[in-house]
Amino acid sequence: MDLFEPRGNPYQPLAERLRPATLDEYVGQDHLLGPGQPLRRAIEQDQLHSMIFWGPPGVGKTTLARLLAHSTASRFEPLSAVQSGVKDIKAAAERARQGAAEGKRTLLFVDEVHRFNKAQQDAFLPYVEDGTFIFVGATTENPSFELNAALLSRARVYPLKALSDEDMAKLLAQARQGDPNVARLTIPDPVQHTLFGLADGDARRLLNLLELSADLYADDPDGLTAERLGQMTQGQRRRFDKGGDAFYDQISAMHKSVRGSSPDGALYWMCRMLDGGCDPMYIARRLVRMASEDIGNADPRALTIAMDAWQVQERLGSPEGELSLAHACVYLACAPKSNAVYTAYNKMMDLVRSQKSYEVPVHLRNAPTKLMKELGYGSEYRYAHDEPHGYAAGEHYLPEEVGDRTFYHPVDRGLEKKIREKLAFLHQLDEQARNDSGNHS
Repeated sequence: MDLFEPRGNPYQPLAERLRPATLDEYVGQDHLLGPGQPLRRAIEQDQLHSMIFWGPPGVGKTTLARLLAHSTASRFEPLSAVQSGVKDIKAAAERARQGAAEGKRTLLFVDEVHRFNKAQQDAFLPYVEDGTFIFVGATTENPSFELNAALLSRARVYPLKALSDEDMAKLLAQARQGDPNVARLTIPDPVQHTLFGLADGDARRLLNLLELSADLYADDPDGLTAERLGQMTQGQRRRFDKGGDAFYDQISAMHKSVRGSSPDGALYWMCRMLDGGCDPMYIARRLVRMASEDIGNADPRALTIAMDAWQVQERLGSPEGELSLAHACVYLACAPKSNAVYTAYNKMMDLVRSQKSYEVPVHLRNAPTKLMKELGYGSEYRYAHDEPHGYAAGEHYLPEEVGDRTFYHPVDRGLEKKIREKLAFLHQLDEQARNDSGNHS
């Protein structure tokens, strides 16, 4: 079926009936298709190259690929990674050769290209290199992680963005012009704003909601109300790819908001993740990580509160448990920050892995047997509780080969300010003890 044949088949979904036939009808992606932008210039100059369209669902990746072919008078050869294999790739290449013999260039569009394995992706390479076809892949996953380096090096990556509210308004206007039911549907401005939010940058979702709303309420004087919209979308989740970039971008934003002491930012991203269907237990685990990594001894209560929130989520489940996660999230964001323990731990691990396994100093060894005592194990150990200030000034606890290096540097915030002052006092006692030892010798 030619998608650029006259539209209007009443049995097609609205999203299909309104699929743009020209670049001027295409909505969104102005950063690629605006005047003077690289992809726009390539189309206007008829200089297509292999490319990857990377973006969330419903932003027009397939439509744009079809428009590329149509605008440059190229054959459009679609291939789905879900249903195809190497045999299909070779067959498509053969059809492209036949087209070339007839003076027709072929644009091979591969939907969900990330689903092809390495061997299947490699099968494209010889045809891309010898110009058998122009390769255009579409993916919702980060190409850096999901596509072979060899294929990536031969294609330019174009990121596609979720549609803005302005783009959604243009789509709504197109829908009113192209469908009489939608044209009759009353949508108050506040409900329109909510509708755009529920569509979440996905053109297909917006048009599907419009079509359903028009079928139900086009001739109703009240039109689409907030209550009716809520009933239609009950249980629907907005865009949130549990294994892709959206997942990691949002948890990264939440973590950085906590680290940046922004309770509103942290709570916003946590709610975005929950609204998108993220497992609350995953959020609970990440909160525990944040308590140790970014707060540490500046406020040791943060770890307790994070662990308590995790336990509440386990025991109560949803939705009661999420409130405890919000409690912990806000507390962590407001708490004094320190990564001193995190930094010390990483540096110490690097040191331990890079050096020999030095023996425990004799004075620190345990001596449970007579032989061990005879060998001097623990004989020079100083019991700190018997010393002034409860501290054995001048004592060494690291292997001699490591020396007197300091890895833990408390910050001047929260409880660590007190810890810092105490360690500075103990350091003075050490210096005094070593000076006294030197004077006695």
